Amino acid sequence: MTRDLKIKVREIIGHCPIYKVGDEFSIREGYILRSDIPICLHSLMSIVPYYTALSRGTKPEELGLGKNKAYVQCLDPCKYTGGGTVIFEITIQDIKLPQRFDRC
Repeated sequence: MTRDLKIKVREIIGHCPIYKVGDEFSIREGYILRSDIPICLHSLMSIVPYYTALSRGTKPEELGLGKNKAYVQCLDPCKYTGGGTVIFEITIQDIKLPQRFDRC
């Protein structure tokens, strides 16, 4: 069973034209990207190596990404590009079991 991932913009070093601190999007069921905000493709490249393992229950600590939450950063080296390096916090959501409805 896969778990949903919540990805939150934790910090921005420099200026990012796409994200602001606090922005969130999610990956549902291990492969469905859900967002109400624009998504930067560069940022996805730093999430892609880890999202499958995290959504299947691998702990962030086992991947060297943090203790209870995973942390990754986008690939923009802002010091040299004038852009912004974004730090993402990835939270593994609890598995939601379907509600049971008993019929009378």
